[in-house]
Order: sequence, then structure tokens, then C-alpha cells
Amino acid sequence: MALGNHNTFTEFLLLGFPEEPDIQALLFLLFLVIYLLTLMGNLMMLLLIGTDSHLQSPMYFFLSHFLSHLSFLDLCYSSVTVPKILENLLSQRKSISVEGCLAQVLFVLATGGTEGLLLSVMAYDCYAAICHPLMYGQIMSKQLCGGPVWASWGLGSLDVLTNCLLDLNLDFCKIQIIHHYFCELPSLFPLSCSDTSTNVAMLLCSVIFHAIWTCLLIFYSYARIVSTILSISSTSGRSKTFSTCSSHLNAVSLFYGSAVLRYLMPNSGSSLELILSIQHSVITPLLNPLIYSLKNKEVKAALRRTVLRYLQCQIAQKRQSIKEK
Repeated sequence: MALGNHNTFTEFLLLGFPEEPDIQALLFLLFLVIYLLTLMGNLMMLLLIGTDSHLQSPMYFFLSHFLSHLSFLDLCYSSVTVPKILENLLSQRKSISVEGCLAQVLFVLATGGTEGLLLSVMAYDCYAAICHPLMYGQIMSKQLCGGPVWASWGLGSLDVLTNCLLDLNLDFCKIQIIHHYFCELPSLFPLSCSDTSTNVAMLLCSVIFHAIWTCLLIFYSYARIVSTILSISSTSGRSKTFSTCSSHLNAVSLFYGSAVLRYLMPNSGSSLELILSIQHSVITPLLNPLIYSLKNKEVKAALRRTVLRYLQCQIAQKRQSIKEK
């Protein structure tokens, strides 16, 4: 098969999970529950940010702006892979079309790369809030806030264009079995009978560029944050200041920790490789809204206000219905 002009094969076989029916049924239920919780959590975050007037105030504009993009990315990232996992767990022939495989590659690159860049921008936001609180409004003004966010989207999309345009010319003439549960570029390269050296080099350049840009900004921001926290004399002051960035630090550790471990491993289809991939592409989008709702006091307060308004509205409706009777 070719992704270019030599379409001999039309599909790949995704054989990343055990073939025992009982195990596949349990996996289907597990992934279905995770996916539904992921949708609920991230949609809740988007609804919370869109409806809570307190989060729309200038003081919390940047937090809500970044979190809305992060929740949208997590929704997209999970929706690219999990529905196909659920379909294959129920079907006898666990296949994906050439077009579907390429689409997965495209969206995984776009959403994953953009989320990594966005997390680095959020690290700089934490640095500005903790290290320069009096100048925070000037450093992270509304005019400056949109630029880095849309630049993250632009660079993520540029990665997709440069890598996927090269991959369109790959010819696939070997056994079309991918020992994985979704399509990734590292999984496709060994199946190609074309010269993939240019494709591998371009992917490596993209990864290095992202790693240098994002890691430098994150390390610089947290080095300054740690220095500022250590300069505070009181223990309570240190704890309060650290809590400002603890939710972001958890999200960064979860996203980059699983990604680094997954993509530094050789592409062998081992159980550990699959577990790390599930952690990165399925579990992380589930946990991000939990991290920001449980660890961030502004989001927790907004959630309480929203629940309270909903309960008050329900009580008012019941009282109105009783009066009408």
C-alpha cells in the first residue's frame, strides 16, 4: 500500500490488544467509561469557563483562556484515538483505512504538539504571576496573551504539514500489521519499503525543536519560581505560593513524563510501550480537568458557584411548579 499514488493496500491491522474475547470486553467497558468521563470533565471545564463571570474577570482571564484551549485540545486528542479503539474492540477485523490512519497521525501530531507548546506558555504565565505579581497585568496583557496561544496552534499545525506531506509519498509493501492500538508515525516507518531517512530526520527535527523550545521555557520559568519560593521566609507563604502553580506542574509532569518515556523507547509493540501510550493519549486527557478542578482554588470556587446556582434554579422551579398546582 502507498499513501501516495500507488494504492495497492487499503488498510492497516491494529493488533495492539490481546485477542481473547473476555479481555476485549473488559477493555471495551474500561475505555468507554474513561472516554465518557473525559468528555464530561473537559466539557464541564469549557462550560464552567464560559458561564462563570468571575473567571471572565481581568484577574483570571489568562487562567480561563489557557484552560479553555487545554480542555479543547484534550477533547480532540482523546476523540482521535479512543472511538477507533472502542470500534476495534467490538469487531472481528481490527482494521483502519489508509485515510483514517493518516488522519489519526495528523491529529495526534497537531493536538499533542500544540498541547506541549501551550503548557510551556502556561509555565511562563505561572512565572509572571509568582515572580512579578505587581507587573503581571503588563507582562500578560490581553493583547500579549493571545499571541503565544495562537503561535502554539500555528507551530503545531506546521509540524503536521511538514511531516504529513512527506509521508504522503511513502510506499507500503510489507505486512500491514501495526502492533499498536492507533496510528503513529514511528509505527508506520518500519512498514514502508521506501527510503524513510528524510521522514525520520524531519520527525526528529520537529521533536527536537519542540523539546528545546518547550523545555527551556518550562525549566527557566520553574527555576525562577523555585528561587522566588525559597526566598520567602515563612512556611505558610511558601506553601501558598507553590499552590499557585502546583496544578500546572502536575499537568506538565503527567504529559511530558509519559511522552518522554514512550517515545524514547524503541518501537517494539511491547506491553510497557502500549501502557505508556495509553497513559499519554487516553489517561492524561481524563486527568487534566481533575487536576485543575481539584488543585486550583479559583476553578474549585467557580465549580461551587455553578453547582449552587444550578441547585437554586432547581429549587426555584420546584417551588414554582408547586404554586401552580
